[in-house]
Amino acid sequence: MTGQETADLIHQRAWVGQKPGLDRIRRLLGRLGNPQEKLKFVHIAGSNGKGSTAAMLASVLSAAGLKTGLYTSPHLWRFNERFQVDGAPISGEDLAEITAQVLEAAEDETEFELMTAIGMVYFLKAECDIVVLETGLGGRLDSTNVIPAPEVAVITHIGLEHTEILGDTLDKIAREKAGIIKQGCDVVLCEQGYDLYCLFEEICKLRCSSLALTVNPEVLSSGLEGQTFTYRGEGLYHIALLGEHQLQNAAVVLEAVRVLRQRGWEVPETAVARGLEQARWPGRLELARRGPDVILDGGHNPQCMEALARALGELYPGKKLIFLTGVLADKDWSTMMGELLPLAKEFYTITPDSPRAMPAAELAAYLEGQGAKATPCGSVREGLELALVFLPPEDVVCVTGSLYMIGEARHLLGLC
Repeated sequence: MTGQETADLIHQRAWVGQKPGLDRIRRLLGRLGNPQEKLKFVHIAGSNGKGSTAAMLASVLSAAGLKTGLYTSPHLWRFNERFQVDGAPISGEDLAEITAQVLEAAEDETEFELMTAIGMVYFLKAECDIVVLETGLGGRLDSTNVIPAPEVAVITHIGLEHTEILGDTLDKIAREKAGIIKQGCDVVLCEQGYDLYCLFEEICKLRCSSLALTVNPEVLSSGLEGQTFTYRGEGLYHIALLGEHQLQNAAVVLEAVRVLRQRGWEVPETAVARGLEQARWPGRLELARRGPDVILDGGHNPQCMEALARALGELYPGKKLIFLTGVLADKDWSTMMGELLPLAKEFYTITPDSPRAMPAAELAAYLEGQGAKATPCGSVREGLELALVFLPPEDVVCVTGSLYMIGEARHLLGLC
């Protein structure tokens, strides 16, 4: 059974329209022997940066000799990518076997609940020392929150997202994210303003949890070859991930490592430096090829697009870029496009593979109405071919707007 066949089978078996809650996943994992109770976790929630943070932290823990599980979503190209141990996706054989086991025990679970159960069973079977666990949506009622108190609860940058589900203010959304904080666990918070710090400080006091706040790294160099920095006046670190926001995510990783050490985990400084340097997180401000440069970024909300635009301005100062993009109609797409318009030489638009997608022609018409040159395309392949045709090596193409679109672009460029 291939990863896609497994994903299709899970989708067919999953119940839709279920109310959010943890009762279903608790019952399912109970029928599977409660694998989550036999594992140790770092639990990560946030609006932006949680995937990159999870990937960097997992890389560091693996470099320290710990057998490290990594659970993330969504995948870029292969469903197997969601479940990794020491950087390697689950094999097709293990995925098929565990999926069959989970579906045999399933009753009325949602798609993400079934996937979470697969992850728990797999990580226990793989005898992981620790699992880096990314939430899917929110935190409090996310199915990953079925775990016992984690070694560390990590909160990355918080922004307005899924407001119809999580709430229409940063305060409400932050409280949903804070739902992963359990009695007595340690907490790491990405620095993002006094009001949110006070909110998390209050919640941590109520739950007898210690709170660590990141500080800004000191950047020594930054460019297309990566970024070198120190943190709290110590260490010398290099990451291949691009963009100022990735330095903030790396700071979260370093704080999480400090907390893990305090809890008795052995993570040598050499492993921290090596793990950060080796960490990769495809499709997030990824330099996919050179001459002409192609940047891939799965930015899908205004905060992501703001970070992307800022990073592109720093990496390519004064240069106008060619954008290949597609958006979902229920996103704040006009604000997202507003971040890109000042940097754009021209746009090629596509319709993402989603029932919620905005048609390529409609997005192109909007962009032309804003004074940009825009051409609708029938597919990612056609858009890439048009964007790259006769392109001089000094030009830059940026593909952005949807992680699934980024996965297809990586495949077409021969990266997966």
